[in-house]
Amino acid sequence: MLPPAVRIYLAAEPVDLRRGFDGLAAATREVIRLDPMSGHVFGFLNRRRNRIKFLVWDRTGYLVVYKRLEVGTFAVSTTPAPGGRHVEIDAGDLALMLEGVDLRRAVRRPRWHRLPPR
Repeated sequence: MLPPAVRIYLAAEPVDLRRGFDGLAAATREVIRLDPMSGHVFGFLNRRRNRIKFLVWDRTGYLVVYKRLEVGTFAVSTTPAPGGRHVEIDAGDLALMLEGVDLRRAVRRPRWHRLPPR
């Protein structure tokens, strides 16, 4: 589980996943337009959407996590805002996406509601 302050960003356009640490850091700056050393999680899919790489800065260096699907593709549940080049997802959606669940058709039900003031 990630701390609530950590955000997860996915690039909306495919990235060449032959890139290493420095190449993914550059893609974070160019595509997602955020600081790769912020401590957030940055994800990049390949053109076929069957591979994903994540870049994370952990105060001492970069960490890269790479997953390849043998069958199927990753389905991102949201689309970027008009003109946007990335989407932000939460940790629960990321876990389901990595397990192969297609959240595009899922219905998110509210789990709480604000009580009226007294």
